Amino acid sequence: MIAAKKLSAHADAKVFDDIPALQRKWQAAVRPGQVLPGYEEVMLGSLGRMADHIVLLKSREDSYEVSRSGRYVQQWLGDERWDIPLDVVPPDCARALTEAANCALQTGRPHLAAAHCVRDGLVQTYDILALPTASRWGVKLVGAYINEQGPRYNLVDAIFSSTDEGIVSLAAIRDAANRAFDFQIVHHNQGAARLLKVAVPDLQWRRLSEGGHALCQPDVTRWLMSMIADKASGSQASGRLEIDSDDRNLRLTATAFGDLVSLTVSDITEIKRRDASFRLLFDGNPMPMWVFEAETMRFLSVNDAAVAHYGYEREAFERMELRNIWPRDEWEAHTRALTQLGDSYQSDRNWRHIKADGTEIQVLTYGRRVAFDGCDGFLVAIVDITERRKAEARVAHMAHHDALTDLPNRVFYQERLAQALDHNDPDRHVAVLCIDLDLFKNVNDSFGHPTGDRLLKQVAERMRGEVRGNNLVARLGGDEFAVVLTSDVTLNDVNEFAARLIQVVSAPYDMGDDLEVVIGASVGIALSPGDGTTSEELMRNADMALYRAKAEGGGVHHFFEREMDRQAQKRRDMELDLRSAYTDGEFELHYQPLVDIAADRIVGFEALLRWKHPEKGMISPGDFIPVAEDIGLIVALGEWVLRTACAEAAKWPDDVKVAVNLSPVQFRSRNLVQVVVAALAYSGLSPHRLELEITESVFLAETEANIATLHQLRALGVRISMDDFGTGYSSLSYLRSFPFDKIKIDRSFVKDLVERPDCMAIVRAISGLGRSLNITTTAEGVETMEQLERLRAEGCNEVQGYLFSAAKPVGELDALLQKFGCCATQAA
Repeated sequence: MIAAKKLSAHADAKVFDDIPALQRKWQAAVRPGQVLPGYEEVMLGSLGRMADHIVLLKSREDSYEVSRSGRYVQQWLGDERWDIPLDVVPPDCARALTEAANCALQTGRPHLAAAHCVRDGLVQTYDILALPTASRWGVKLVGAYINEQGPRYNLVDAIFSSTDEGIVSLAAIRDAANRAFDFQIVHHNQGAARLLKVAVPDLQWRRLSEGGHALCQPDVTRWLMSMIADKASGSQASGRLEIDSDDRNLRLTATAFGDLVSLTVSDITEIKRRDASFRLLFDGNPMPMWVFEAETMRFLSVNDAAVAHYGYEREAFERMELRNIWPRDEWEAHTRALTQLGDSYQSDRNWRHIKADGTEIQVLTYGRRVAFDGCDGFLVAIVDITERRKAEARVAHMAHHDALTDLPNRVFYQERLAQALDHNDPDRHVAVLCIDLDLFKNVNDSFGHPTGDRLLKQVAERMRGEVRGNNLVARLGGDEFAVVLTSDVTLNDVNEFAARLIQVVSAPYDMGDDLEVVIGASVGIALSPGDGTTSEELMRNADMALYRAKAEGGGVHHFFEREMDRQAQKRRDMELDLRSAYTDGEFELHYQPLVDIAADRIVGFEALLRWKHPEKGMISPGDFIPVAEDIGLIVALGEWVLRTACAEAAKWPDDVKVAVNLSPVQFRSRNLVQVVVAALAYSGLSPHRLELEITESVFLAETEANIATLHQLRALGVRISMDDFGTGYSSLSYLRSFPFDKIKIDRSFVKDLVERPDCMAIVRAISGLGRSLNITTTAEGVETMEQLERLRAEGCNEVQGYLFSAAKPVGELDALLQKFGCCATQAA
């Protein structure tokens, strides 16, 4: 035996030298200019015993043919035939030879590869050296040398011994009555010894009754006994058991064949710890969670939060399937989503679920695949977004609806109008109605804003009752409303609707506490496509029609007319020209003298703004002042007037004053006092020589703030004058609100002073009121000596008008002062 082993080792060494020898022989056979050596030079002659290990492969398109084979190769192939296709030999041999031959032909060099073949459970490893050659027949031939390398090994034994799991074979021990009472270990691997904490030799042939390791627990023995209880039937039994051993958890998996039991021991300690962590996270999580079986969609477990949130009893919940909490109209969508589950899932949409009481909630779901109690499960966490969705819906509603009346707001209205125009037939009409409430401001001023708000709510309810179907009513802001009629409306339809709407809105309102309020409504109307094809055009034109309705006193409706557009364009041109005029310095001041009747001399000048347009000539202040006020230019323009007038007046005699008109818009800017102070400082004019004229409209808005501003101005030493006195309905109350220095009698009373006794009576009353309150009175618009004499007789203090002079540029004032400075009335 020893000699045989030595000979075999010597032979193996010889075989080991075969591969280098063949490689050298192939290299030596390559001739200059050749790509491959000839077949005869490599494969014929001086091969000796190596010939038994060589197979000659003939290349055939995409396959090979066994042309010749040695005895060793024939044994390896299990086939002694020549000239056979390679694909008829065992697949492991055919695949190894094909791959080696392909590599050799591709590289044009010898290729050494290894092949692994399994025979009768034994793994054998072979060296394969592929030698590419050429033949004189034009066919490429590959000679392959094959020889086994290294020892063979048993695949089952290798797996059995190398696995980390413990493998134990047990045999039942029976007594004389053929009753099994114990088990003996007949085979085991090193993994079993490690897991059971017993040395390998000590475990072999050991009985479980001897104790000393985890398998000796009584529960294990009883469980194994149950596995072989059916011995008489000869059937196979299997089962699984989990036990605790020291600080570890072991899982036993057994298969019984008669009295023999094959047992696998696995350490599941870490799995148990993960499971415990999972349970802790799952059971105590405040977020509703459950595990369902992926295949059946059956609930495997639900946590306390899910039970509380959904309201089902736990036992009932865990007997349910997922579809039991889905609304029927979403079954298909839910099922389709489940078929696309991977190892994790996150909602790309919100789902609807049904609670135990039948209410629906909206949820987002998050999940991942888990192994749960031996099942392929899916852990799901639920986020209830029902309240969030409601809040989002409320926010979306608020973004498109008026907070006070809950009517659609301007944004929603414009969107609906644009949609109506987009989908409308060109031959059909869309009507836009702009509605403004008449006398609503009086309600606010008289009864306060809370009453005004209650009134707006009632108005909205009445309008909502009149606007039905696809039509829409909206509140644009304040007391402005709008309606879009999207049905196929005719001119008569719109006319009747507008008249009815005015009638409904104008009916009395019961505000409670025995308070009844009556208001009205004015309506402007534009129809597509004649009055515009876009929402902007229709809204603009309806607004112009509303402006005309308001100008006629309200309580009526007007359709848009092209003349309105012409007037609007004229207005827009005026705005552009005004801005350019201010930038280009086209404005100038003219001054009209104020004459003291008693002293017969000029005591001051009223500064009047004039605009000389480079193309249109002089523009009437009555045309451009209201526009300047509307666009806010009057504030900057007023500052320029005040500064310029003060600077010019500083050059006049010290006893000559300057009067400057103030717009109500300037009071809203809240920096009027600073502007006056700056103008006085810039010019060096004494405050007592500056007279500021205001109209009663200053008192109609923010009265307290405006009166405070007037007191600040008067504290500077500036004189305050009430212009156009007697034309307002509450002028007398203003004299109690503020101690004016002067009141000016409106020219409308002076004009008819001689012809109309009532005008004379008004002038007499105002003059007497001035004397009683120690307020100077000035009459405007004096054009005749007769008017002047009447005013003198009634005790009026000052006059101004064309009788003395029209407003003159600053360059002509010296002449006026010289002409009228000493005896103005006599000169006139």
